[in-house]
Amino acid sequence: MVDRIAAIVNEEIITLSEVEMRARPLLEKIQTEDRIEKKRMSNEVIRKVLDVLIEERLIDQEAKKAGLKVTGKEIDAVIEDIKRQHRASQEDLEKALANDGLTFERYRKEIEKQILRTKVVSWAIKVDPPKGEKELREFYQKNLDRYRTEEMFRPGHILFYVPRDASPEAVGRIRKKCEEVSERIKKGEDFGQMALLYSDDGSAKDRGDMGFFKRGELLPALEKEILKLEVGEVSPIIRTEMGFHLFKMIERKGGDPLPFEEVKEKVKTDYLNQEMEKALKQYLKGLKEKSIIEIKL
Repeated sequence: MVDRIAAIVNEEIITLSEVEMRARPLLEKIQTEDRIEKKRMSNEVIRKVLDVLIEERLIDQEAKKAGLKVTGKEIDAVIEDIKRQHRASQEDLEKALANDGLTFERYRKEIEKQILRTKVVSWAIKVDPPKGEKELREFYQKNLDRYRTEEMFRPGHILFYVPRDASPEAVGRIRKKCEEVSERIKKGEDFGQMALLYSDDGSAKDRGDMGFFKRGELLPALEKEILKLEVGEVSPIIRTEMGFHLFKMIERKGGDPLPFEEVKEKVKTDYLNQEMEKALKQYLKGLKEKSIIEIKL
C-alpha cells in the first residue's frame, strides 16, 4: 500500500507509517476481550502518538530556526553511556537494534534528534527554583505517596485459564464458572479453599497465596487492580489473555511516609521537574497556536 499522510506541520509531512511504527509497542499491550473497546483504545493510542510526533516536529523546526546543532562527540557520548548502563558491547547494541528493525545509523539519527530536542527545551524554557522551604513542604504533602518506604503486598489468586484457541462458547462457560466461584466467595466461602479446588494457577497448591511482591513486579494491568484492594477484599473478575482472574489482598506492609528532611533533595528535584513539565506544556501550546497543523487521520 502507498503510505498515507497522517498530518502536515508547517508544510512538513508526518506519515502514517511513522505513527504506526511509534505506536506499535503500545498497541501490543492492549489486551481486551471486547473488540469495540480494543478499537477505541487503539484509536486513542494512535491520536496520542500522532500528537507527540507533531510536538517533536515543532521542536525540530525551532531547532533549525535557532541554528542549534549536535556534534558527533555528543552523540557518541550518549551511546557510550547507554552501552555502559546496559553492560552491552557495540555488537550487543547492533543486534538489539536489528531485532527492533533499526540500523545503527538510524539509531544515531534518533539519538541526535533527542539531544537536539533537549537543547531546544533548555534554550527556550527557564524554571525558577523554589523561593523557600515552604513551597517544598507543600509539594511534599501534596505528593506524599512518592515519599514512602517500599510497600510490599501479598495477593491471593484464582485463575480460570482460557486457551488461545477457545471458542466463544468455551470462553462463556469458563467465565460462568468464574462468576459462580466469585458468588460463593461473596457469600462467605473461603477464598483459599476455592483456589485449591478451582484455580489453574501454580499458586493453587498454596491456597492461592502468591507470596509478597514489590510494586512493579507484577504485570501492570494486574498490579493496578490488586493495589486497589483493602486487606481482606476480593477483586471483581479481571480478564486478561490468560483467562479470568480473582484476587484477594491477603496482607500489605510498608508504605509509611519518610520524614521531609530525609527526602528533601528528592522533593526539590521532583518539584523542579514538575515546574519544567508545566513550562514545556505551555511552550508547546504556544508553538501549536502559531503553527499551521493539519490532521489527516
